[in-house]
Amino acid sequence: MPMSRALDPLEPAVGVTASPAPRARAIPRPASGIGQPLAPVFTAMAVMVLVVLALTFARSAGVVAALWGAGGLAVAVWLRTSRGPLYDLSFGALIAMGIAAGELLAGNSAELTAMFTVANMLDIYIPVLLARRFAPTLNLASVEGACRFLLSAAVVGPLPAALFASAMLWWMNGASFLDSAQTWWFGHALGVAVLSSFGLALTKREVVRFRAPARAIEAVVLLGLFTALCVTVFSQVMPIGFVTMPLLLLIAVRMRMLGVTAALIIVSILAVGAAMRGLGPYGRAFEGADRAMMAQLLILFGYMPIMLVAALLEERDRLSDRAKAGQVRAERASEAKSRLLANVAHEIKSPVGGVIGIGELWKSGQLGPVTATQAEMAEMLVKTARQVETLAHDLLDVARAESGAVKVELRPTDVPGVLEDVKRAVALRPEANGVRLEVISEGDGLVALADSQRLTQVIANLASNAVKYGGAGGLVVFRASKVYDGVRIEVSDRGPGLSPEKQAQLFEPFNRLGLERSTVEGHGIGLALAKRLVELQGGSIGVTSTPGEGAVFWVELPAA
Repeated sequence: MPMSRALDPLEPAVGVTASPAPRARAIPRPASGIGQPLAPVFTAMAVMVLVVLALTFARSAGVVAALWGAGGLAVAVWLRTSRGPLYDLSFGALIAMGIAAGELLAGNSAELTAMFTVANMLDIYIPVLLARRFAPTLNLASVEGACRFLLSAAVVGPLPAALFASAMLWWMNGASFLDSAQTWWFGHALGVAVLSSFGLALTKREVVRFRAPARAIEAVVLLGLFTALCVTVFSQVMPIGFVTMPLLLLIAVRMRMLGVTAALIIVSILAVGAAMRGLGPYGRAFEGADRAMMAQLLILFGYMPIMLVAALLEERDRLSDRAKAGQVRAERASEAKSRLLANVAHEIKSPVGGVIGIGELWKSGQLGPVTATQAEMAEMLVKTARQVETLAHDLLDVARAESGAVKVELRPTDVPGVLEDVKRAVALRPEANGVRLEVISEGDGLVALADSQRLTQVIANLASNAVKYGGAGGLVVFRASKVYDGVRIEVSDRGPGLSPEKQAQLFEPFNRLGLERSTVEGHGIGLALAKRLVELQGGSIGVTSTPGEGAVFWVELPAA
């Protein structure tokens, strides 16, 4: 029988009438494994090369390498390119083949190759699982993200493989379990902490940042200087490791996480390489594996914390950008609100003026005879309309103040004189009946650099509130005194006082602190306007109050 050929899924089956070809559409991306086949292949090849180099030049405890970059590279690429379970399986198989090939090329026996391949796959796969679980965002640009990744992937991740490999080396070759375990853990933890961090920090955003010629030149110069300094330090010319720290800190400030991780790769290679050759700060003081271990400790505990500095700076930059964006949005919203307030206030003024005029004519009888009830209603109409007119004026002032349209003319202003003027004006108000008003001037030369008209407006507002809300105490005191290099004005009452919660809301527009339905008139924008006017004059305003003991509103202005 002739062999039947497999049907092409794009061809119609025999005996089936082909339907009209549908319109061209994009073929969905295969969900199988390797969406980017070159990445795992090149990674496996790079792992093989790194295995050969590590076993050739970085043997520390028998057959255990002191600097293991293969695992760090594989972890970084695996985390950056993972696309699902089938991809993980394919990627892991390629990496295992790369490790095995490298072990064989480095001269290890088949038994050691098999054992090390298993151990290294544990050393790669466990950090990947831990990073996915405890640092799923893979974001090293925050202190929390960097700590999560380093602790899970770099510190804990290599431990199971270290224990497994050390036990197998002890069983197969009689190697010291402790020496093998600590060398394995330090070397592989270093590889993940340095190379994996660099791979995760190498994002598109970072690459774009260094496309600018000035940034690129600065990066080359800084990393070149750091390399030269490390060569000097770890070649016994100047065996003092801490002298590289200032330059590493500068790299963190200027280049952030990407620069720090690149510098850590440089210092790891030079420090461990020099230690293996008997050079550097630990060349004469230690022997064999101890030299490598001291170099590893220097990097892990001496240099690695700079990563957290870079992460902190990255986090600060991100928060600063968010704050600036929020400030821009708030300023735009404030400008829109100010325009709305100004337009509404302007449109209210004309009709309210007409209502007041008609009410006055009606009340006086010029529109015809009126009864007592009609006269009372006309008076209420005029009073209400004047309240709306006052609100319109306040809204205009608030809108102008927030938009910067209010101009202040700062000149020497006699503060006691302003207080006396405000006292006389407030004493004429009906709500001031039964309230004693006092002005106290402590010392001479109480002259502030202020706009006298706007300062009078602010103090009058504070005095009006003191009379309306604190007049039950029977006394309102105006006090002027010197403070530091300025003048302090206080308006105090003996009213019910304010709780800390209410004090925090005092200067919010349209917030009357729950007195909206009280008999005390007001709109809740006077203090907000007063605050803005004081700030325009270069001063500050605040309140000191204890519930049941009255309130003291204060204004501080620079002295003339």
